[in-house]
Amino acid sequence: MTAEADTGWTVRVPIGYRVGDWEVTEPIATGNFGSVYAARHTNPGDEASDVALKFMSARPMGPGQFREVEELAQREVDFGRDASHERLIKVSSTLVVQDAGAEFDGAVVLVMERAERSLQDLLNEATGNEPLPQARQLIVQICEGLEHLHSSGWVHGDLKPSNILLMPDGSVRLADFGLATRLDGTHGYGPPFGSIDYLPPERWNDQLGMRGVRIRHSTDVWALGVTAHQILTGGAFPIPGSNAGARAAAAQELAAGHTPLRLHSALDEHWREFVALCLAPDHTDRPAAGELLDRARRLSDPERAMRRSRWVRPLAFILGPVALAATAAGIWWASADPRTTGGTGTGTAELRVYNVESPCRENPERLRSCSLGLALDPNKPYDAANVSQHRVWHGDKLIASCVLHDATFVADEYGVSSRSWYRVAVELEPSGFAWLPAVRTREDLSALVTCDRSPVSPVTSGASPPASSSTA
Repeated sequence: MTAEADTGWTVRVPIGYRVGDWEVTEPIATGNFGSVYAARHTNPGDEASDVALKFMSARPMGPGQFREVEELAQREVDFGRDASHERLIKVSSTLVVQDAGAEFDGAVVLVMERAERSLQDLLNEATGNEPLPQARQLIVQICEGLEHLHSSGWVHGDLKPSNILLMPDGSVRLADFGLATRLDGTHGYGPPFGSIDYLPPERWNDQLGMRGVRIRHSTDVWALGVTAHQILTGGAFPIPGSNAGARAAAAQELAAGHTPLRLHSALDEHWREFVALCLAPDHTDRPAAGELLDRARRLSDPERAMRRSRWVRPLAFILGPVALAATAAGIWWASADPRTTGGTGTGTAELRVYNVESPCRENPERLRSCSLGLALDPNKPYDAANVSQHRVWHGDKLIASCVLHDATFVADEYGVSSRSWYRVAVELEPSGFAWLPAVRTREDLSALVTCDRSPVSPVTSGASPPASSSTA
């Protein structure tokens, strides 16, 4: 069972107690906003005979606070009605205990789909810093639920391992929608509650108004980053600190730019980038849930890019140089030596950015989820720490001055790979330039000269080994 702090809304219900058509059979968990019990239908022939009952009591509180409990319960029901999905736990109805002889008389009860355990249960059992079993699939399914929730116009508001449930077949369900908030534009307003370890740093500076505190999609993305880090490291928090308060203070130092983000050494470079994107200090820099879902799916199937790469490399020999140029102009294939195909020209050349994901090519809006990154140093891993603040989108025109071969290996979303990079003009950067991987364009720029390797950029951080395969 998952145990959390006893709060004013904790309810202790005796085994065998009946409420509505349900009979309590055993306790499941105690959380910040109530207690959850397993229950069975009093009619054994009922199809949904086993459920979970969440009791939310305001007995120690005043009338105004009781109304808050009722509102939280109603939020869950309304959310379940509007945003039904296979990755979200189902809330079928609400009841109110009407029993003058019970100390929890007046408690609001939610009738919910019953899960087997929570993600927090798995983390409690973890030893060492090894990823949880099926860690990648867990993250993918959490992202699936979050992407649906966000695309439906909602913010969860309290995403954390104890609110991520596992069904008997091992599939994931997001749960506990008492703080779920519908957006009105870029943000919504909700109650000033939440779990400290999963609240983003900007939350501490948001003012509490008549409608509550501001809540954005990026609130859930930060919580996803913390949770993904725990899944991949056996429970370790990404922000250092001996307790939740210390970690919250450290997160605010990170947001203020006083300390860097230092993730656990057990993370591989690609998942490190995923978590770092979620934990971007500025909430406007955090990716959308859809982009994170795409990343998680690619990372959960690392063989996909290799399979694609093995398929396309022989194509260079089958089609021949002319046909290959027409098929994938501007891509330097690993099977050829790009230094023999050009490097004798002079001057500059215009190129257009190409996004292989068709929804981003067809959408004229400059959505951040469709933006592409320019590297600061093509010889270092293509990750969040090595990306210019200047993003580019499909169809953008850039001026390239030279090409660098045999730099960091990069594969696009479909496994097409290259080690070639174009140096492009970027006024935002102190150096005046940044680097676009060759897989992000279809232009034929073979006439460009080869770039001088030293210096290639103003990045001065410690050297890192080349990434085996990266996208940004």
